[in-house]
Parts: sequence; C-alpha cells; structure tokens
Amino acid sequence: MKILVTAGPTRERIDAVRFITNASSGWMGCAVAEAAMAAGHEVTLLLGPCPSQPPDGCRLVRFVSVADLAAAMEEHFPACDALVMAAAVGDFTVSAPAGGKIKRSDGPVTLRLEPAADLLAGVARRKRPEQMIVAFAVEQGRRDAIESAARSKLADKGAEYIVVNTPAAMGSPTSQACILSRCDYALPWAVRPKEELAGRIVALLTR
Repeated sequence: MKILVTAGPTRERIDAVRFITNASSGWMGCAVAEAAMAAGHEVTLLLGPCPSQPPDGCRLVRFVSVADLAAAMEEHFPACDALVMAAAVGDFTVSAPAGGKIKRSDGPVTLRLEPAADLLAGVARRKRPEQMIVAFAVEQGRRDAIESAARSKLADKGAEYIVVNTPAAMGSPTSQACILSRCDYALPWAVRPKEELAGRIVALLTR
C-alpha cells in the first residue's frame, strides 16, 4: 500500500527573518510514517520545519509554507492509496510579507492575516473511490462539542476517519485522542503514546 503522510507545522513569512507558525513538533506524523513502514507499506512523508527526525527508508519531501505543502500534496496525492493528514497546517497566511527585515525603529507593525486554503478539502475533491483519508482535528471544550465539530470536519473533508485530540498534544509524546469514523468510534478516548496511536491509525487503513 502506498501511504502519503504529512507532518509538522507550516511557516508563513512576515519579513526576511521572521515568520508565524504553530507548536507542532511533527512527532505524530513521523510516528505514523514509521508505523506504516514497519507494517510493510511504501511511505512518502511530507515534513515541515520541525525537530522530529523522519524514519529511515521513507521518501522524504520537505515543505515550509502552506503553498509549499499544497504543491507537494498536488504532486503526490494522486499516486497514493491513503493519506494521513497529520500536519498542523496554519489557518492564516500573511497578506503582504516585507521583502527585507522590518526594523524595530519603524514603529508599531500591523499584520494582516488572510485565511489559508483548506488543503485537505481541496485534495478530497479529486479523491478516487478507493483512496482513503485520515484527517486530524485539534479541538477544545466539552467532549460532546468537540466530537460534533470533528464530525462536521469529517464530512466536509471527505475523510474516512478523523483523529481528534486536544491542544495539549502539541509537542507532547502522548495524545489524549479518539478516532471517529463516519458512523461510530474507531478508537475510544484515551491518553496514549503517539507511537501507539500511530499504530492504531495504520491498522485502520487495512481493515
């Protein structure tokens, strides 16, 4: 099986030396890539700027921005059997990044942020019937509200499964998470090491 995995954060440039990003460590996606390879699958890993090390033997493609990741997904999604979208794609891009370095003496700086493209919804529109998608959602609040929001995303993005976790998973070796299918729980809520959660995700792809 050919599995495409995305991992890590995106960065959007403010000026020549600064950027906005998020706290994703890439740990979850790299763990999925390693679990998929251990199960005998062919893995392409799209990896953002993060401290996590990709597993040996996978096909590695680096990205930085949302636009970079969009281009990589456009290239590699058509050939995959399954996509595990573990990357923490930024929700906003900077509308007018400066060409050089903004000086402190220039005074207060106002950034205009524009909503980023929904990459997963974009590839889902071109999804073949036999392809599978595992989406991810970071949600907070009451559990019923979290699950309701995640199920809406599951439908909107044309995914078979969605991994739902909380902001505490960012940069942590564990994740309090569940996996929802279109009709039920594929994996109940629990705190698990990310390596264990990764193995459960990969197992769902061959059920």
